[in-house]
Amino acid sequence: MRSLQWCCACCAAAPGRCKPCQAFVAHRLRWPTGAYLAAPGHQPCGQGDEGARQWHAVNILAPFTLLHAAPVNADTPENDAVPGLDPLAARRWRGLPRAASPWLHEEVAARMIPRLQWFREPPESWLHWEPVLGGLQAHGQLRAQLPQARWFVWSEQLPAALAATAEPGAGGWRLWGRRSAGASALPDGEQVAMLWANMWLHHEPQPRLLLQRWHRHLRTDGFLMFSGLGPDTLRELRSVYAQQGWTAPGHAFTDMHDWGDMLVHSGFAEPVMDMERLTLTYSSAAAVLDELRGLGRNFLAVRPAGLRGRGWRARLLQALEEGLPRDPQGRLQLTFEIIYGHACKPQPRAQRRGEQAVSVDDMRAMLRGGRR
Repeated sequence: MRSLQWCCACCAAAPGRCKPCQAFVAHRLRWPTGAYLAAPGHQPCGQGDEGARQWHAVNILAPFTLLHAAPVNADTPENDAVPGLDPLAARRWRGLPRAASPWLHEEVAARMIPRLQWFREPPESWLHWEPVLGGLQAHGQLRAQLPQARWFVWSEQLPAALAATAEPGAGGWRLWGRRSAGASALPDGEQVAMLWANMWLHHEPQPRLLLQRWHRHLRTDGFLMFSGLGPDTLRELRSVYAQQGWTAPGHAFTDMHDWGDMLVHSGFAEPVMDMERLTLTYSSAAAVLDELRGLGRNFLAVRPAGLRGRGWRARLLQALEEGLPRDPQGRLQLTFEIIYGHACKPQPRAQRRGEQAVSVDDMRAMLRGGRR
């Protein structure tokens, strides 16, 4: 069995006296009743079956190195790339076929969905970015919560994503930017009111370029909702690797403040960022590896070359059994820092100096905004 407990940032900083987390909430949001993301304490809040998965005999997971927001005019891929991250390895992993969503991703998505209630009006259209990896159960919950909204799918493995999100009795698929049998094609430049991207951004080798792409997919006053892993993720595993003198199991993930900076530099407004730490417990080191295998790989550019064998796996299992912390019941523990973010696409503003090109759609949006 897998067990889980969680705490928020302020609770972790001051155990025993957790207060409501303060955040800059956009004017278009309702103020949530009670505490805004207040941590209820370190109470167990969920558990599930570990399930049978393939064992993993190499380094684990696909984290980032810390990023700082680049200047607004630094739009080249070279300035956006994550230092030390092997983009080819990341692309190969993302291209692997998968029929089910990781348990952790479904859990995170379930925590994101209630946040839709903070918005004054539900979106009438939305785009699900990589639904299989982001959560197929969550996709169904979003469809149920937004029954009248038009919805679209984007995926690098598009046929598999369409098949996985198929609904019985549906008259046809709405497909983002492409034509296929039974699908309604959208013209280039079509935009949606919400883009949902759960547990994807931390795998992206060029995150700011992806944020800019998401910005283009949103209509004016539309909003982005996303989640990802933060820098405290797998801190216990990193400690074991350091004690053994091994190369790190992956990069450090990006801090939520840096994500906020990148959102602003990518054209978004009013970003709201928060985080919580989930502590998962496992019955054995083998169960740990089974879990992590579904979440990613080690994309470190300087990772050891070649494949690891049974001897390496045995040493790794022994190191994890001896080095990972345990809860009072003797179960192995791993920390996952989950970062949540949302931001809106603001009304365009024409600059008053020099020449400025404004599209007809942006001009109409500015004129509508001026009449309010």
